[in-house]
Amino acid sequence: MATQHDLMTKKLPTGTSPKQPFSHSERRGSRRCKITQLMRIRPSDPEKDHFEDMRGSVSVSRSGVFFQSSEPGYEVGMRLFVTMPYARDPASIAREYLAEVVRRDVLPTGMFGIGIKILMEMGLQHTYNFGTANSR
Repeated sequence: MATQHDLMTKKLPTGTSPKQPFSHSERRGSRRCKITQLMRIRPSDPEKDHFEDMRGSVSVSRSGVFFQSSEPGYEVGMRLFVTMPYARDPASIAREYLAEVVRRDVLPTGMFGIGIKILMEMGLQHTYNFGTANSR
């Protein structure tokens, strides 16, 4: 009988045959949670075409986010500024992160499945809006 190590390395002892097909091992470092959280996403590279995408996450882990977008400008390796959770409330506090696109899938709906890896936290983003200032 095959040991757990044999199954993980796809080696079987001589004279045995696999009873089930092997599946690919999980590459993620942490579990994903299906959380919908509004995000504001924009390229960090001034050389790239600018876009601002407001999307809800499909799943989130400690170090990454997966979401769907109709924006065709995402490329694997692209660096992004991601503000989450994003809210238009003037008193809301959100965090901004530097992230990298690690996955871009074309979906049957015509949208794109985008996977990003969080590289570092940029800091808190305050969206205080005190209206227009009148100078005297």
